[in-house]
Amino acid sequence: MLDWNTAEDRNTEQATAGATGLENIELGARRVQVDDKKIINCRADLNQLVPFKYRWAWEKYLAGSENHWMPQEIPMGRDIELWKSRDGLSEDERTIVKRNLGFFSTADSLVANNLVLAVYRHITNPECRQYLLRQAFEEAVHTHAYQYVIESLSMDEGEVFNMYREVPSVAAKAEWALPYTQSLGDPNFVTGTPEDDQRLLRDLIAFYVVFEGIFFYTGFAQVLSLGRRNKMTGTAEQFQYILRDESMHMNFGIDVINQIKLENPELWTPAFQQEMRDLVLEGMELEIAYARDTMPRGVLGMNGDMMAEYLHFIANRRLVQIGLPEAFPGAENPLPWMSEIMDLKKEKNFFETRVTEYRTGGALSWD
Repeated sequence: MLDWNTAEDRNTEQATAGATGLENIELGARRVQVDDKKIINCRADLNQLVPFKYRWAWEKYLAGSENHWMPQEIPMGRDIELWKSRDGLSEDERTIVKRNLGFFSTADSLVANNLVLAVYRHITNPECRQYLLRQAFEEAVHTHAYQYVIESLSMDEGEVFNMYREVPSVAAKAEWALPYTQSLGDPNFVTGTPEDDQRLLRDLIAFYVVFEGIFFYTGFAQVLSLGRRNKMTGTAEQFQYILRDESMHMNFGIDVINQIKLENPELWTPAFQQEMRDLVLEGMELEIAYARDTMPRGVLGMNGDMMAEYLHFIANRRLVQIGLPEAFPGAENPLPWMSEIMDLKKEKNFFETRVTEYRTGGALSWD
């Protein structure tokens, strides 16, 4: 743990240590060793990618690069025809599509801005930063995908993109995240004390465990359920690929969180653990409220009670993943097909509209 006495001292030290790693070039300096590297508060040269200390971060970067896709490669013709048809979808199904596009279009922009403006600055490890660069690009692809669907379906763009200002259940989730964004984005904030390191850890848990690990799952289940019924298959395929990306983002974030805990065990106090447990459960309750709001009568074989049960199961998993006990012992997954979608090999499209093959750095190949 670094011991800097004042905020001014810490700001000066971090500036001289280097956010980029090239603020001061010292000829003849000792080469970076594996043990010099740390997730946070590291003053080793950030431009020296190797030797790897966290190979899991590099492996996730490689896996993300192999799963490259672009929205416009997915045909939307059937979706357009169904959306324009007067009796193609029920009003409840249309609400699900619009509400989730409204939430996700804002959410992924919020995550991308958070990554670029804040998280990248505070993570002081080059292989982790390499993955964060890939994640930031994928968040941009996701925002592109929502815009592509909205434009393809000739939706009211103002209505969808402003939904977080107009629909309470969508606004509640965005508002919940704002304090954690503001904390990370504070230009005067630096790590290096237990209080500030806990602040960073809290914000990472809020974004990776709750925002990406809980807030996205009602929408994924709803849109992918449409795809399973051969409805809005282009939109559902976009969400399927996004789900795979987001699952990797979340797992990377959890690895970072657990590595910070391992390297800084003094941060993981009983009081902080209780605070993090409450944080996860608060996010779960907001997501349950969103689920009930988006399907008040039940639709697609799901309803609010079923989604609450699913979110109890998800919350248990997230708590265990960061080393906390389950909050709902015995909670089961009422949507096992969601796990099957995430586990599918990438060569076969879940909705069976066609067989796809990823190409690194290239487009999908349509058979």
